Amino acid sequence: MKDKRVLIISSEVVPYLPQTEQAVNAFMIPKSVNESGGQTRIFIPRYGLINERRHQLHEVIRLSGMNLVINDMDTPLIIKVASIPKERMQVYFIDNEEYFKRKAALRNDNGELFEDNDERMLFFTKGVIETVKKLNWSPDIIHLHGWFTSLFPLYLKTYYKDEPLFENSKIVSSVYPQEFEGALAGDLHKKVAFDQVTSTVIEALKKPTYEQLLTFNSSYSDGFVLAGEALPKGVLKAIDSSGKPVLSYKVSQDAGAVVDFYTEKILP
Repeated sequence: MKDKRVLIISSEVVPYLPQTEQAVNAFMIPKSVNESGGQTRIFIPRYGLINERRHQLHEVIRLSGMNLVINDMDTPLIIKVASIPKERMQVYFIDNEEYFKRKAALRNDNGELFEDNDERMLFFTKGVIETVKKLNWSPDIIHLHGWFTSLFPLYLKTYYKDEPLFENSKIVSSVYPQEFEGALAGDLHKKVAFDQVTSTVIEALKKPTYEQLLTFNSSYSDGFVLAGEALPKGVLKAIDSSGKPVLSYKVSQDAGAVVDFYTEKILP
């Protein structure tokens, strides 16, 4: 992995959020990449429950100030950054007062998904990509964690398909056990269509269930890491039929094995 660049995109990362399997993976994998001589950047949303003072977040003025168009509305993008203590890893936080100020991640106090999670996904997706463009940092691997990152492969290979920075980037998606029932609220399909993504391509987003989002993701990813034992059967079927490289759950629990997967199965 010497000098290879790995972009980690996750809805959870320790030490900023509780230690779920996803949050730990999104920390341990880039740590292993660094130890192997690679370079990393980590991106997560700047939820209001993240203590900025404790974790020493600060705004990066040169990266902030852009407006992203979400469903025909101009929405300000704020970028904050912090370094994980004792590690050579920088974490970038995608922030916006309307979408991420609330003192919660993806659910309200009753455990229900926020009704605007569809727009928050879109904002996070565009925010990360536009920030990486400003950094002029071309990743060899883009590793996605969690259903909240499901739109990245689509946008990278359609909306941003002519962006040279990502021309040779390979997308790896970690697949986690089902995290919600039913479908996301809102009209995700229409909001993606607003970005002039062909309607036939995004037909599956008309009912964005957990399984549908991950199955849709599998069409555009270049490889998969199984990050749980009880995974949605429809997603596993789609991954299997894709013929793309897969790292099993038993092996993927070792972050070093994920790095080996990059070099042996994903990178040319």
